[in-house]
This record gives sequence, structure tokens and C-alpha cells, in this order.
Amino acid sequence: MPLVKLFCKQTLTKPIPLAALQQKLCNVWGTKPETTKLMVTRVDGERVPSLSCNRLVTEILSFYCLYAVGGAEDWTSESFDEDVFVDIRSYAKPERTREFVLDGLKQVQRAFADHNLVANVRCESYDGERYWHVPPSSTK
Repeated sequence: MPLVKLFCKQTLTKPIPLAALQQKLCNVWGTKPETTKLMVTRVDGERVPSLSCNRLVTEILSFYCLYAVGGAEDWTSESFDEDVFVDIRSYAKPERTREFVLDGLKQVQRAFADHNLVANVRCESYDGERYWHVPPSSTK
């Protein structure tokens, strides 16, 4: 589970405790904080033609917050009235069966609920043979 994208409305006033959530999600999936990235994108609730980003803020503990200015394509509430839409991309492993992943997604939902956040959670698995990553070089 190397990448977790959190989408919430700019008007959300509830705090999103990234450090605590990262630790809980690492416990759920058996991953490490160094490889488990949480990214927050705050979106406008109105439909606009495109996403424009005015700044990227890097926070501690492998978190990234992307602030969207002027909105996003859409934020719909027809089916769900969530505080946060959680989009997880994870490596497909044989032990990550459908039942295992569905149970993990419920645990992720509970982790957000522990912080008074209603989460709509989805997971997309990818084939590791078709995954590439170039991290920044170490400056040490």
C-alpha cells in the first residue's frame, strides 16, 4: 500500500491527523511509513473545468498535501456523504485476496472513524511487473 490519496472538500473543518492515520494504515496493511505515502487533496465542491494547483506543501513523515485552488472536476454527494474519499493503490500480492483486501478496507474506514471522519474507501491493485518508481537521490 505505497500510495493513499485522501480527497476532501476545502470546507472540511475536521482535522485529518496524518501521522496517526499513517500509523494505523501501516498496521492494517503490514507496511512501513517510509513506503506508505498519504496525500491530501482539498477540492472545491463545485464543478469547474480543470484542477489548478498553486502550491505543493511537503510535510514531515512522508506526507504530501496538495492544495487545489479553484476546485476540481467534481465532488458529488448523490450516493455518499463522506468527509474523505480514500483512494488506495496497492501492489497485488497472492496473499492479498479479495477477503483480505475488503477486511483491510473496513479497518481503514474504522481508522478514519476513530478520528470522527466518514471515509469512502476504494482500493486499486497493480501488477508489480508493470510498476516503476524513481525516488529522489539522497543528498547525504
